[in-house]
Amino acid sequence: MTTWQRYIRRWDSFLRFERGMSAHTVEAYTRDVGDFAVWLQEHYPSVEVPDVEAEMVGGWIEHLVVDEEKKRTSQARKLSAVKAFFRYLVLAGVVESSPCSKVSTPKEQRHLPEVLTVEEIDRALATIDLSSPGGHRDRAIFEMLYSLGLRVSELLSLRFTDVHIKDKIVVVMGKGGKQRVVPMSDEAVRQLRLYLECRPQADNNEDNNYLFLNQRGGKLTRMSVFNIIKKAVADAGISKNVSPHTLRHSFATHLLQGGADIRQVQALLGHSSISTTEIYTHLDRDYLHSAMEEFLPL
Repeated sequence: MTTWQRYIRRWDSFLRFERGMSAHTVEAYTRDVGDFAVWLQEHYPSVEVPDVEAEMVGGWIEHLVVDEEKKRTSQARKLSAVKAFFRYLVLAGVVESSPCSKVSTPKEQRHLPEVLTVEEIDRALATIDLSSPGGHRDRAIFEMLYSLGLRVSELLSLRFTDVHIKDKIVVVMGKGGKQRVVPMSDEAVRQLRLYLECRPQADNNEDNNYLFLNQRGGKLTRMSVFNIIKKAVADAGISKNVSPHTLRHSFATHLLQGGADIRQVQALLGHSSISTTEIYTHLDRDYLHSAMEEFLPL
């Protein structure tokens, strides 16, 4: 048994019996540290456990990024296991300090969300058939998701008491029970009024409190809203992979492109952190190019 194997086995027992971790979690932790030990012995054959330095841990992380093409979440999990292992070694008196203390956790990659252009939004809206009550509901849903930037869960939980048409505001219950007030566009108000004129009555009082219902009078489901948006976009001949959340992405992006302050967009979306809103600061190259030509004093 190597020195690494001996320490990993002791750590395994510590996690199981003193920390009370599940067998599955312990196996994942020890496997990650075992992978680190194998890589380390391949690249630094003479290095023993107490001799590991921060540069070596950093080199292993770079290996995960370049050679294994691991996702950032996987890299972070593996580094977390190695950090926990060396914290144990400090506690056990094997090392004086952890070589991981100066190693940063890889930031998770953030993919830019799919968005629709304003022209694509208009095309999709134009495909909705307004000759039936269901069409008016679908148009109102589309307008509410896009022009208010609502999450689908927020839309489905709206009750009559949350909507103040006269004042053109909606009281939204967001994630974590956080409440925010969102202004309604004139078009959203108009489409909502048209829907309410032909809205079906629910079979029970509880469902009847909700703003949006299906054609049978029951509470609308997430899948129903998903299908409404997908159909409108497909009928408009748009090949992008969209969902109700795409309209929220589009709402934020269009506001920023129009000159809205990022803090204002943060408040409208109900983001607790500004970093979450910053993902929408991506603007297409054509827009940036035209803005540069318009405002740069050349």
